[in-house]
Amino acid sequence: METVPPKTIKVLQQPTSAAWVEQAIAHLDIILLDHSHCERKAAGVALNLMFRYPSSAKLVRSLTAIAQEELAHFEQVNQWLDRRGIPLAPLSAPPYGAGLTAQIRHQEPLRMLDSLLVSGLIEARSHERLGLLGTHCPDPELAAFYRGLMASEARHYGVYWTLATTYFDRNVVEQRLEELAQIESELLSTLHPEPRIHS
Repeated sequence: METVPPKTIKVLQQPTSAAWVEQAIAHLDIILLDHSHCERKAAGVALNLMFRYPSSAKLVRSLTAIAQEELAHFEQVNQWLDRRGIPLAPLSAPPYGAGLTAQIRHQEPLRMLDSLLVSGLIEARSHERLGLLGTHCPDPELAAFYRGLMASEARHYGVYWTLATTYFDRNVVEQRLEELAQIESELLSTLHPEPRIHS
């Protein structure tokens, strides 16, 4: 599958700032370590949704594939950590993930809708930021690795969007996605002092 340019995912209401790119490129080892955590968390999110909605057959099939791919990416990023001598270690989380998770409503079926859309937004932002790393990373091999992951992030966004519109009216999905996308951009409006994929 060809790499999809970031502009094709129009859900993001604000592009990533040049300040984030500068911060990330200056701290590539931390970005790689955080990327490892992100891939692991993404696999966990897909698995949790499968366990929460086991009777939703299309969701289970689609997210099984995503979980497997996220774990494969987790292993690939960990290989880069090994190559660069970066040990696996915990990192404090920026406000981004918790801020989006806080928007997920507790009552079903709204919880399902919000969970799918928040996951999709995170994948859309990952697509954009991996593309920026692929463009600006000074290590040509690492840059190529990031560019190679872009298409899968865009595809994952598409899966979450498709699932949302499978189980919910499209107009409801579009309205809620716009609300969540505004919050997503606001969460990134202030650069976090520590570089992260989503900071």
